[in-house]
Amino acid sequence: MAFTVAIDGPAASGKGTISREIAAFFGFEHLDTGLLYRAVGFRLLEGIEPIEAAKTLDMSALDPDALRTPDVAQAASKVAAIPEVRAALVDFQRAFATRAGGAVLDGRDIGTVICPEANVKLFVIASPEVRATRRHKELVEKGLEVSFDEVLADVLERDARDMNRQDAPLKPAEDALVIDTTDLSIADAVAQVVEIITEAGGAD
Repeated sequence: MAFTVAIDGPAASGKGTISREIAAFFGFEHLDTGLLYRAVGFRLLEGIEPIEAAKTLDMSALDPDALRTPDVAQAASKVAAIPEVRAALVDFQRAFATRAGGAVLDGRDIGTVICPEANVKLFVIASPEVRATRRHKELVEKGLEVSFDEVLADVLERDARDMNRQDAPLKPAEDALVIDTTDLSIADAVAQVVEIITEAGGAD
């Protein structure tokens, strides 16, 4: 059975962690679509033209550890604003979403553009300060020297670019359920989403 869960939201809102937990709980496949754009951004930093990078993207390039740096994040946000890059990555995402056994995709335009017919659509949010705190902790634990103020500025800059881009701006689908994780633990957020997906027939 193809059952699709679309989870969107801004950086460090918790959508990735929730998506992984949900996929594991229901036995669905999971795709962090942001890694596709991070991989293209990484290649941009290497001097490769972004549209060409998107068209020739190899899934073996999706190494989360190598791609989760501030520079790559900024490059990813920039290439994601290029319509031709987004178009090159749409088909792969849609094919993944309809695989048998169910799929969870998280990103910024899954419910609005990639999978408008998804069985469940969620939009995960949190305050910029809380999101910056989470991302700062993550980067420091990886040994990167970066201040909280720098991370907060990066979060706000990415939000502005993602929400105001002309092609597929970051926004909740009209029928998406909003999950605010500002004061919510991951366990509680996952429990909410499990209930939502179960009621929608995802556990059948």
